[in-house]
Amino acid sequence: MAWFKREKKGISTLTEEKKEAPDGLWNKCPNCKKALHSADLTENKYVCHYCDFHIRVGSKEYFQVLFDDNQFTELFPNLKSGDPLHFTDSKPYTERLVDSIAKTGLNDAIRAAHGKIEGEDLVVACMDFTFIGGSMGSVVGEKIARSIDYSIEHNIPFMMISKSGGARMMEAAFSLMQMAKTSAKLALLSQAKIPYISLLTDPTTGGVTASYAMLGDINIAEPGALIGFAGPRVIKETIKKDLPKGFQTAEFVLEHGFLDFIVDRRAMKSKIAKFIRMLKK
Repeated sequence: MAWFKREKKGISTLTEEKKEAPDGLWNKCPNCKKALHSADLTENKYVCHYCDFHIRVGSKEYFQVLFDDNQFTELFPNLKSGDPLHFTDSKPYTERLVDSIAKTGLNDAIRAAHGKIEGEDLVVACMDFTFIGGSMGSVVGEKIARSIDYSIEHNIPFMMISKSGGARMMEAAFSLMQMAKTSAKLALLSQAKIPYISLLTDPTTGGVTASYAMLGDINIAEPGALIGFAGPRVIKETIKKDLPKGFQTAEFVLEHGFLDFIVDRRAMKSKIAKFIRMLKK
């Protein structure tokens, strides 16, 4: 039975000879806590094999899921936020931006791209929660506005993937102005009769929910996504009542008529392509 029982004593392995698993090889599902191999997770569109939990991902992963062969042209990649208010909290806003850029490799909380989805042209603007909580600042609003202009100019459907904690407080009124700015641009898109698809992911809250996230020709969401204006804790403290079970989940919002449907990430590409083809007829 020596194949599993160590019979010799005093055996030791030098530190440099120890075999370690490479970083990033395994992940853990936040919901069921089971181990997930990175390659399998990527193949399954970043959805847990065991409980179907949709793991939070960013623009890189969404572009990979949606665009054919992960081929796309990034639009307006070099836009960066300024500091018009010279804002300082625990540290200056300029330092926070530099740290976020270095940490995430992103220039701001959104990326936009033009590519094909099952052969159909599509412009996608996707938010990244890892960049200051996906907060909506002036660059987010500007990139959305320019992406809409690009869609109108080239007559291409526009898709917005929202993932945000809301307005970026370090830009104050400049941030809040983006709600009106993006809504006005979407009105122009509607006048041009170009489809707008809004995908709400976990989480979509604050001023983003109150503006472009809910203005789609179709509003769709991923299963279990948190969708709301204020957070559940704030609402509970305000109304002094317990909230319904599942409050502000995608399923709750769908039941109350604010969504058209919920789509599994693994079926998202085919459903969006089908919708685009249907509107072209």
